[in-house]
Amino acid sequence: MDPYVWQIPVLIVVGVIAGFLNVLAGGGSLLTLPLLIFLGLPAAVANGTNRIGIFCQNVFAISGFRKQGVFPLRLALLCSVPALVGSFIGANLAVDMDEALFRRLLAAIMIGVLVFTLVDPMRRWPIELQRLSPWRIAVLVVTFFVVGVYGGFVQAGVGFLIISSLLVHGLDLVRINAVKVIVIFVFTIMALGVFIAHQQVDYVLGLALATGNSAGGWVATHVAVKKGHDWIKKFVSVTVLAFAVKLLLG
Repeated sequence: MDPYVWQIPVLIVVGVIAGFLNVLAGGGSLLTLPLLIFLGLPAAVANGTNRIGIFCQNVFAISGFRKQGVFPLRLALLCSVPALVGSFIGANLAVDMDEALFRRLLAAIMIGVLVFTLVDPMRRWPIELQRLSPWRIAVLVVTFFVVGVYGGFVQAGVGFLIISSLLVHGLDLVRINAVKVIVIFVFTIMALGVFIAHQQVDYVLGLALATGNSAGGWVATHVAVKKGHDWIKKFVSVTVLAFAVKLLLG
């Protein structure tokens, strides 16, 4: 039996959940990246394949935010340029990394992001818009260069980094999410290009994942149901912990 017969529908379903999570907050790749590894892809190929879904998801998410009149392009471009440079460095680090080491790092990252989301240290951060002085602009440039390196390297959890990086400047979550999808879209172009150049992409599974991610991303820009989001957060927490343990045990 061709493994694609069952792998494709599984990836579409999980992709919908991941796309929804990625646009509303982040963490979708904590589901899709280990899933691709468990479907038999080498870690580097799974990492590259995951970017196809991320790229397509953010195309639909940007379109959704733009139709709703939320499109902070100037701030997004300010953050995107350093992230683009950083993602080139991060992606090149990822393609050259030892398979076993990458799996251990991914497991550690997943547990770290899980703890961050459960503790949610930014939950009580006061939202008070700050003027973007030259000093704040410099901080944003450096911060998003680091975000780009991380996102180019592994992607998983990068949404939480972006949200935290912008909350301290007083932006509301609606604009933060709009900036987030634009920044991730831009640096994913670079990261995906690096993985394609190193032939570390499975296009069939990537397009299946993209179908689900795109649908989930589009829905998330139109629907934000708190009860449903809380349920998904709990589901993701349990699933991520199980994936992380499996990665560590091998």
